[in-house]
Amino acid sequence: MKKQRSGRTRSSRTGSSLAQVLAEDGLLQDAEAAAIKRVLAWQLERSMKAQGVSKQSLAARMSTSRSQLDRLLDPENAAIQLDTVARAARALGKRLDVRLVG
Repeated sequence: MKKQRSGRTRSSRTGSSLAQVLAEDGLLQDAEAAAIKRVLAWQLERSMKAQGVSKQSLAARMSTSRSQLDRLLDPENAAIQLDTVARAARALGKRLDVRLVG
């Protein structure tokens, strides 16, 4: 820790980005996965609403159960499979685009 002029201590992380702090704590990958899942769930729900598609209807289009669709749309549940997301996208007339970036 660094000392400030007033005598108070200041965290050595002052000025660090959130990504740096999460990386230092070993939490960056989990945070990124959770963020990706939240965005996917939000995009699917937005497409459903725009098209007037209910959860029941989308589940039927995907040939899956409503409970599996609920797990897919749950932003807190990061355990999803790409084929499930791709099926949901196709059922909504969309396609899944996954990329690796460096």
